[in-house]
Amino acid sequence: MRLQDKVAIVTGAASGIGNEIARTFAREGAKIVIADLKGAEDAAKAIDSTGRRALGVTMDVTSEDAVEKGITQAIKVFGQIDILVSNAGIQIVAPIEQFEFAKWKTLLAVHLDGAFLTTRAVVRQMYKQKTGGSIIYMGSVHSKEASPLKAPYVTAKHGLEGLAKVVAKEGAKHNVRANVICPGFVRTPLVEKQIPEQAKELGISEDDVIKKVMLKETVDGEFTTVQDVAETALFFASFESNALTGQSLVVSHGWFMQ
Repeated sequence: MRLQDKVAIVTGAASGIGNEIARTFAREGAKIVIADLKGAEDAAKAIDSTGRRALGVTMDVTSEDAVEKGITQAIKVFGQIDILVSNAGIQIVAPIEQFEFAKWKTLLAVHLDGAFLTTRAVVRQMYKQKTGGSIIYMGSVHSKEASPLKAPYVTAKHGLEGLAKVVAKEGAKHNVRANVICPGFVRTPLVEKQIPEQAKELGISEDDVIKKVMLKETVDGEFTTVQDVAETALFFASFESNALTGQSLVVSHGWFMQ
C-alpha cells in the first residue's frame, strides 16, 4: 500500500472532498486524523470503528488554539504526522459592491488563516521528526482565473498557491513538500448551494448555471468528482521526492489548461 502507516491529517473531512481523500488514504494504509467543525468523530468511526487507525478531532481551523490542540492530540495518539491535506473551506457568493466585509474576512480566515495555522503546526512536527512530509492545499481552478461573484474565494485560492511555494522552498531541506490541487466544479453540498444562489444573482435558470457557467469550459460537460480529487491527493502524498514540490495540478475536465 502506498501510504502504509503514514499519518495524515485532513481538514474539512467529515464530508465531501475531504472525506473521500481520508477514505482513499485509509485504503492505502494511512492512519487518518479527520479534523472538522462537526461530525469528525462519526466520520473517523466510519473509517475505523476500533479507533486504532482513525481519529476524529473537532477543529475550527481559524482558531490558533483549536488548531494547536487538535494537532497535539493527533501527535499524542499516533506519534507522528506525515501528511496534511488543508481542505477546509466555505463559499459565499455576491457582487463585490454588495459583499459584506465581515463575510469577506470569514471566508479568507477559513481558507488562508486555516491553511497557515495547520501548516505551521504540522511543519514543526515534520521538521522535528526528520522524516519528511507532504502538505497538500485544496485550491481550485479559481487559483488560476476568476469568476464573477467570488471575489474573496478567488483571492483566497490564489493565495494558497503563494503559500505552497513558500512552504516548498522553506521545507525542502527537511524533505517537506507542498503542492496544490486545483479542482474544477465538484458537485458537493458547497457547489449545490451555489447553483440557486448564482441563478438568482445572474438572472438565469439553475440548469443554465450548470451548463453555461460551471461546466461551459470543460471538454465534456462533466463535473470533476470527489474520486478524481482524492486520487490526485494520493499522488501528491505518495510522491516522496523534492522533484515534485511547489506545484499546482488542475483537475477540471479541461476547464483550465495550462
